[in-house]
Amino acid sequence: MSTMMSDSVVETPTTTEGFMLTLSDMAVVKIQAILQERNVPDYGLRVFVAGGGCSGIQYGLALESQAQDRDTVIESSGLKLYVDPASAEYLHGAVIDYVDHPTSGGFRIENPNVATACGCGPQSGCDGCH
Repeated sequence: MSTMMSDSVVETPTTTEGFMLTLSDMAVVKIQAILQERNVPDYGLRVFVAGGGCSGIQYGLALESQAQDRDTVIESSGLKLYVDPASAEYLHGAVIDYVDHPTSGGFRIENPNVATACGCGPQSGCDGCH
């Protein structure tokens, strides 16, 4: 499983000490189901940030067998979440949810650090972002 999601630009926390990332009950149920479906019950979920630009930050999710060096590992409801140091700066305090809806279902990351709806920055000349 690999999923990319887009969101707005986030303010970077100054530290990852006390790092927090939360799974909603629906996300826990869905992740457990996916792990069982794929017969990889001991895998963890990598949560990462990739890219940016006008569309904002891209979030990604992937199943992995183990954490990498320097990952933050969070255990929640029997699941393991792996977050690399760079992504942890953007994801601190975020909540991963799963929405089961025919037209807009899937994983969602609710990030309290969202600052703007655009990643262009004030000097880019992008109209409509700010």
